[in-house]
Amino acid sequence: MLLSLISLNDDEITIVTDAVRQWCCERKLDIDSIEGRHAITVAVDLVQMNTDRDRLFAELSKQLDHL
Repeated sequence: MLLSLISLNDDEITIVTDAVRQWCCERKLDIDSIEGRHAITVAVDLVQMNTDRDRLFAELSKQLDHL
């Protein structure tokens, strides 16, 4: 899980972790669960694709909620 964060700068790491924590909290999931770890990977990918910070949570939810 941490390896996927290494490629990000400090601000991007904060953006990813905030979005993933919010997503996990709303779904009553632990961030260290399989779903939480998958969410981190997806969020890192979204940040690397230059997804707007304000849209990250919505885009994360969109991609994960259909699974």
